[in-house]
Amino acid sequence: MSHPASAAVNTRTAKADASAPVTGRRERKKQATRAALRQAALRLSVRHGVENVTVEQITEEADIALRTFFNYFSSKEEAVMASTAAAAEALVTEFRNRPRTESVLQAFREAVLVIMDRSDTLSRDHIEALRLIRKAPSLVPRQMAVLAAQEKALAEAIAERVGLHRDPPAAPSASDRVDGRVDGRAAGSVYPAVCAAALLAALRVVTDQWLEPAAGPDRTPPTDVLGQRFDMAIAEFGAGLDRPGTANG
Repeated sequence: MSHPASAAVNTRTAKADASAPVTGRRERKKQATRAALRQAALRLSVRHGVENVTVEQITEEADIALRTFFNYFSSKEEAVMASTAAAAEALVTEFRNRPRTESVLQAFREAVLVIMDRSDTLSRDHIEALRLIRKAPSLVPRQMAVLAAQEKALAEAIAERVGLHRDPPAAPSASDRVDGRVDGRAAGSVYPAVCAAALLAALRVVTDQWLEPAAGPDRTPPTDVLGQRFDMAIAEFGAGLDRPGTANG
């Protein structure tokens, strides 16, 4: 499958580098410490299993004082899932930055491919964490917390993109309301929340299928395959969920 995702990655990365504010030394040190703890937690959990890893082992692996750990994370599970939380935030940010000429479905699809195409350490750790979740039930509550925050943020971004307020103005006057609409927008529309929940559920299912065939800890399926699977899911949404399977013929 050919898609502009790879080119979009390079373009957007260049723009981000050009516009990113200069980070102070203290902030860089904090980011480095957080990354070291995150990477150590994930590395040890992949090697030994989350249940067999302690906070003490994580800080020793990262060569960072034990007391420092809790300045960044509340638990080892949060540390292991930190890359996934960061990827979730990055996805919503990328969606917000997509051209307004793109539909919600198209913008989300392109945002997914841009994020998954990245080859930096955080992206690789995100994929590794997704694999780990499949065999570590103790990570599921933290994953649910990450997904809940992502869903809320995505719903807000969708509402902005389509000109819908998730929370309409309180008690609009009779002159403001016409046929259940306020200022040309559906009052109290659930579209942003429902759309966000559906898209993220589809992404979770598709990503899970995408990772299933991968053999070995160092093998990641091609992003093109993820794009093909997600295109199918997007097509199903476009065809309408009352007509299952029509998008495939």
